[in-house]
Amino acid sequence: MKLPWLKIKKLDLFILRTFATNLMATFLICLFIFIMQLLWRWVDDFVEKGLDFFVLAQFFVLSSITLVSQALPLAILLASLMTFGSFGEKLELLSMKAAGIPLFRIMRPLILLCTVLCFVSFYFQNVVSPYAQMKLLTLMYSIKQSSPESEIPEGVFYDKLEGYNIYVGKKNKETGTLYDVMIYDMSAGFENANILVSDSATIKSTADERHMILSMYSGEQFSNLTDQQVNKKNVPYRRETFSRKDVMIEVDGGFEMKDGSFLKGNAASKNIKELEVAIDSLGTANDSIGLDNWTTVKRTTYKATNKFNADDSTYMQKNNLYNINVDSIYNIASNHSKLVWKRAQLNKIKQLNVDYDIKRSVMRSLDKDLNKHKITWWEKFTLSLGCLVFFFIGAPLGAIVRKGGLGYPVLISVATFILYYIFNTSGSKMAREGEWQIWYGAWLSTIILAPLGAFFTYQSNKDSGIFNSDSIKAFFRMLFAIPEKRHITFKEVIIEDPDYQKDCIILEELHNEVRAYKKTNRLKKLPGIDKVFFNKNDDTLETINDKLENIIEEMGNSKNRKVIINLNGFPVLSTHATTSPFKRRWINIASLVIFPIGIIIYLRALKFRGRLVKDLVKIESNTKNLINIIKKEKLI
Repeated sequence: MKLPWLKIKKLDLFILRTFATNLMATFLICLFIFIMQLLWRWVDDFVEKGLDFFVLAQFFVLSSITLVSQALPLAILLASLMTFGSFGEKLELLSMKAAGIPLFRIMRPLILLCTVLCFVSFYFQNVVSPYAQMKLLTLMYSIKQSSPESEIPEGVFYDKLEGYNIYVGKKNKETGTLYDVMIYDMSAGFENANILVSDSATIKSTADERHMILSMYSGEQFSNLTDQQVNKKNVPYRRETFSRKDVMIEVDGGFEMKDGSFLKGNAASKNIKELEVAIDSLGTANDSIGLDNWTTVKRTTYKATNKFNADDSTYMQKNNLYNINVDSIYNIASNHSKLVWKRAQLNKIKQLNVDYDIKRSVMRSLDKDLNKHKITWWEKFTLSLGCLVFFFIGAPLGAIVRKGGLGYPVLISVATFILYYIFNTSGSKMAREGEWQIWYGAWLSTIILAPLGAFFTYQSNKDSGIFNSDSIKAFFRMLFAIPEKRHITFKEVIIEDPDYQKDCIILEELHNEVRAYKKTNRLKKLPGIDKVFFNKNDDTLETINDKLENIIEEMGNSKNRKVIINLNGFPVLSTHATTSPFKRRWINIASLVIFPIGIIIYLRALKFRGRLVKDLVKIESNTKNLINIIKKEKLI
């Protein structure tokens, strides 16, 4: 059985070769950008660590593998834009269409290639990337643990250096100076502890990176003086004031790969099967903890009720407590007893509130971890499908824009990827917080971009000029009621001169019609809802516009430069300024009802009516001026 649609032709090979060349170049560029972005996040952990070339090479190789699934969709978007933009710029796409080849037939080999790349991306995410992610996390943990002295934080005691507790009040990141420094030196044992306090200090490492020299300025040192003959109740100490003191602390400046087995719980380091197992186990554990918390809450929560369990009933029956009125006991109690009871209950409520806050925080953390595993499971599919979605955005856009190289394609790619990143990040965050359904948050970017790709493909298939500069200018003029200027030039060769006498009569009629239209329609007043949303056409305004365009076209053949200059002063009338925004009635009704679209359209109508008033005033004055010019120049 022959499959003619699978037959590879020379045109297919040409398209594949051009696309593959661009894809390899753009993929390397995108991968480099993502690696630099990742390196920028971890740069603080690399500084002053003394890492050798092998460790850095490991970081770059592992990070490259983990970023393949993110760089590939962007590379496909950029490559498809460059390929079809170049075809359009060199008129190769026009030649293909002129030969009777539709756009989908031109895109067919690349659609098959991108489908294969979707499976490649899925394989990387499900098999290669989890293993590389685990290795990368272990490597970064090991780097972070090496040379810990460079990570001394502000405002807390740092105990990662064996035998020392260091407190730094403030750090100057530009000069590296530490302020309000306090060191507890217990390297010689707790009984021989030294306490050093200084206003400022600086840190530097020795050449072999085995010791750290801490230079302390304007401080004091307190040391215990232990002696077996001295009474233990009265241990003497020594106090020393110094202007500068150097403290040498032994550190492990070398790099050693740590055990990263505890990082296996990270969702990014698991494949689909492992994620499914983790989701099942985490869900069961969360349900069990939640049920236990609920049981505890029901047991400990105070309830005002007249129902008693069996033990309470037995106790009350033995002690004849059924007829006790608790309110009366409280009312006759002393103020001190009331205060004691209130404080006891208030303390109980505060304790329960703290307990509930802790339980809520724990459950929220557990739910976030579970949701993160679910999002990661969905992302295995969404990122893979993104290769195909980005192709259907890039290829039609390239065919519409018709610009090759790295100019327009890079600009459009960056804008599209930022849009994708915003929706993807927002959806993932909302799903992780439990605000949205997991599947919706994970698929949000695809749900939004897929119709966009279908729209661009449809527009490109019918040779739309939506990204043509003239179309863009016309769109913004229509949107913001920006007036358009006329460009009537003086003609060197004129076949037939205008009939100025007849034109003066038409100009006078036009002047009167404009004045009458202004008086009848009262454009300066606020229009009603019916006039904005349900006025299908304005025949009078269209008649005025037709008469204006005809007189301008006829008098454009004038040899008098003053006439031509005056013609350029006539505005381009917007005949839809007083009509409904859409041709179909149901769309106008929907736009009126949906908030705030109706308000926006109403304000836009006010803008157009204001512009129309100015244009009609210009027509009135220009018609009079043109009549006077014709008479003064004696053209009649």
